[in-house]
Amino acid sequence: MDLKDFVSETLQQIVEGVKAAQDSVQQSGASINPNLLGDYKEHAKHGLLLSGTGKVAQLVQFDVALEVKEDTGTKGGIGVVAGVFALGSQGQSNTENSSLSRVKFCIPLSLA
Repeated sequence: MDLKDFVSETLQQIVEGVKAAQDSVQQSGASINPNLLGDYKEHAKHGLLLSGTGKVAQLVQFDVALEVKEDTGTKGGIGVVAGVFALGSQGQSNTENSSLSRVKFCIPLSLA
């Protein structure tokens, strides 16, 4: 999976998951991701930020392993490493160079 697809899908699923959870508890009077009042300096201690629109934003932290492959049989590329590696032969012989790197970054996310 490409890094851009991984980041996009992850953020979309977070938003959709929170929305689904909000809808499921609405009848009981519970609140998921309520509006916060009070001192934003205190909220910042817990990773919450005030966005330019006045909404509270949370940092979604990514720590991703990336594999860079260059292969004589296919074009090279960068992909997110996830899951189990499968080893074996498929009847094709290629010369392949690969390296593994990690990238860490945060994206502010403001939920409704």
